[in-house]
Amino acid sequence: MSKIVISNTSLVTGSSFVYCAKSMLMSSAEISALAQELSASGKPFLLLKIGAGIIELTSQEELRLHNVLSDTGSSVVYSDFREQSGNSLTEMECIDYQIGSVRDDFDFGHLVAVPSDQFLQAVAEAESAEPCEFAAWYRLRLQLSLRALPYHISEHLYTFVPSEEQQISQFDYVNPRNRNVQLECERVFTAYLKRFGAWTDHKLMQPATPLDSHSRVVASVVIPAFNRVKTIRDAVTSALSQQCSFSFNVIVVDNHSTDGTTEVLQEMAKADVSLVHIVPEELSLKIGGCWNKAVESEMCGDYVVQLDSDDIYSGNDTLQRMVDAFNQQDCMAVVGSYRLTDFDLQELPPGIIDHREWTPENGMNNALRINGLGAPRGFRRDLLRQHPLPNTSYGEDYAAMLRICRQYRIGRIYDSLYDCRRWSGNSDASLSRERLNRNNLYKDRIRSIELLARKRK
Repeated sequence: MSKIVISNTSLVTGSSFVYCAKSMLMSSAEISALAQELSASGKPFLLLKIGAGIIELTSQEELRLHNVLSDTGSSVVYSDFREQSGNSLTEMECIDYQIGSVRDDFDFGHLVAVPSDQFLQAVAEAESAEPCEFAAWYRLRLQLSLRALPYHISEHLYTFVPSEEQQISQFDYVNPRNRNVQLECERVFTAYLKRFGAWTDHKLMQPATPLDSHSRVVASVVIPAFNRVKTIRDAVTSALSQQCSFSFNVIVVDNHSTDGTTEVLQEMAKADVSLVHIVPEELSLKIGGCWNKAVESEMCGDYVVQLDSDDIYSGNDTLQRMVDAFNQQDCMAVVGSYRLTDFDLQELPPGIIDHREWTPENGMNNALRINGLGAPRGFRRDLLRQHPLPNTSYGEDYAAMLRICRQYRIGRIYDSLYDCRRWSGNSDASLSRERLNRNNLYKDRIRSIELLARKRK
């Protein structure tokens, strides 16, 4: 059984032409040069190696990639893989590609197979578009996905030996240093949405509907909580300390905590009638379900503003500014900006995350390309009652925001209003690859639903 070793230079092997890319960020010039080499090779398949390191696969594994590519008629084929560290191998899984897998950081692993003719046709089609400095591969694979969705082979078909630690932060896409990359990806993605038929024209967005208010208070801060005895007092105190020109309360949905959180909330509720402590009867609620429980409560205000149980507001004017934005920006939801900190509120890189990729002209489209929309998030209660959040503990707020911005404007505040504390108890701290895959798969499914809905409009 022969072994094929792919390092960092292009080569011809078997029925493939192999090209090595340092990362997914490739320029139009690099893609054009690759197309010329591929065409000259006369090979029917391209194997694109992504990332620094060495790939080893057998001739049979290479043939398996080619056969699946031919059998499925897919535009791109990728597989699970083995990662080698010293003398040990760890099996690494990827997730299935679907209509909603449109984020620019979709993880194909380190090796993708593409039919040469489809690759060359897509490159030719892109020649009339504005050149890319970073997003040429992103544009190409979006184009290829319009022909046929990439296909995931749930088999470990190669071994990847990393040459160096490749640390990727979940906040890289909002790091100000990556601003030019993000703007280019937005341009590429917007063009794709127009071809797909799911682009939303901001001029056709509906104005906010009149507020038919019968609420006891104008606004409610909603805090879902489970076993947060270490942080819940800080969060609730931050919410109760808001200074507003209107009436408000704080609704904490305590999801059957067992660590003393319940007792802390009972004590605080006795001291301040503005704190509404709800322990739901249901045992099946996750974060989205807890939100729905608060929204359906007769104690809930017309505007509902989020606060996680381990975070705090940056100042005592956060709630006032969020509600003012509803009135000033003709919107049905509002998203603020936040600062990343450690548990002791010392700032962590990249610091303030303001999601400036959200613009009134194109934010509702670009929201489909990224994995989040910032914090704090504010909603109209009547809209959430029409469109309840998914009963999940990840992506529930993202799903709600996508549904809203399909139809209505979302207001934005670019000043930091919220301190997001990162610590070992966070729900998204030190996530395993398995957990990251599960989260990304769910958000891709949310995007699939939204893309199909927008295409049908």
